[in-house]
Amino acid sequence: MKTRTILAGGIGLLLTLTFFLSRPTAAPAAQREGCVFKTVFGEEPLDTSLRYAPSDKVLSSVQEGLSWLREAQQPDGGWGAGSHGRQDIRDPHAVPSDPATTAMVAMAILRAGTRPDSGPLAAELNQATEFLLKAVENTPADGANITTLTGTQIQVKLGANIDLALTAQYLSNLLTYLKPDSREHRRTMAALNKCVGSLQSKQLANGSFQGAGWAGVLQSAFANNALESARSKGAEVDKEVLERSREYQKGNFDADSKTASVIDGAGIVLYSVSGSARATAVEAREVVEVMEKAKDDGVLAPEEEVSVENLTKAGLDDDQALKAIAAYEVYQSSKIVAQQDEVVRGFGNNGGEEFLSFLQTGESMIINRDEVWKGWFDNVSGQLLSIQNPDGSWNGHHCITSPVFCTATCVLILTVNNDIEELAAVE
Repeated sequence: MKTRTILAGGIGLLLTLTFFLSRPTAAPAAQREGCVFKTVFGEEPLDTSLRYAPSDKVLSSVQEGLSWLREAQQPDGGWGAGSHGRQDIRDPHAVPSDPATTAMVAMAILRAGTRPDSGPLAAELNQATEFLLKAVENTPADGANITTLTGTQIQVKLGANIDLALTAQYLSNLLTYLKPDSREHRRTMAALNKCVGSLQSKQLANGSFQGAGWAGVLQSAFANNALESARSKGAEVDKEVLERSREYQKGNFDADSKTASVIDGAGIVLYSVSGSARATAVEAREVVEVMEKAKDDGVLAPEEEVSVENLTKAGLDDDQALKAIAAYEVYQSSKIVAQQDEVVRGFGNNGGEEFLSFLQTGESMIINRDEVWKGWFDNVSGQLLSIQNPDGSWNGHHCITSPVFCTATCVLILTVNNDIEELAAVE
């Protein structure tokens, strides 16, 4: 990589300012049909104590990672992970660009503070956006995938439709920073709706998604995340599809026995429990909010705990209360299991799937507005800093080894504090 030290210093100063001084105001999300919990008590303001400033070491690590990613961008505006059959190739310029990897890098740049109209990597972000929009727009509207590439590291390990899921997630994230009446917003929303329609057409009867790879539970988890985010931005998401998707993720963890089903998770507990925690975080948060509102209104005593009976007293009907308590218990149990040392250690080293699972665990806690995320962040960020390569990148030691994909995922983890408002708004 060329001029990395000088470049890192320049980006470092700009990113530090962006992190703490100049976070742009997000465009308002489109109005949509609210969930049953919101009809009970209305919107809850975000508790500012949920924010947690990263250390100087974390900021420096992020800056080096972004510098490396900047140099790794392809002339077409994308980034690539490379072929599963040639994982020995680590040069980011020796592999073709793919949508999944490009979307991950674009999400990392966006989360780190750059916006389409400002920031140290605005040009790179806009080139990536154009790459992804063209990939979607040039795809027939018949449920086809958005890339002709097959056998990429990401597809083989996660699933054939992971490009679609991650691109949809990025487009949802991007909409936050586009003016609602602008051409850019209309174009991005059209592409997002196209992705959502295609993704929904690929759902199986059990709620998972077609084309599962070695750790297919993660593809389904990221498809679920993408649909949740798209729904919160006003995209055309089928409520039944999202419901089946959430139920599938819940079903991968038994709250009573605190055990995970690893059939679709390559036998790895972390992959399954992180998806379960992420998919139940919204409903678990809403349970807490319903309980708090009922206590504030005097319907429940301050010492009352979460139960079906208390949720019905708070205003939910029997079916809603049963569904809510199931999600709440899965979240509470799965987040604990996802943080256990023996689960986090996995193979004893990390592949891209581990990094993705760490990302899901952390995001689930923020969505749930769970203060324990700060302890999780200290632990995981310490691990990530200890394995960062001297050139600023990260790479996996098994499975997904791509330095581009792994670096983007690690930057997303280390900058998760920047998206607290965005994540806490997911419904």
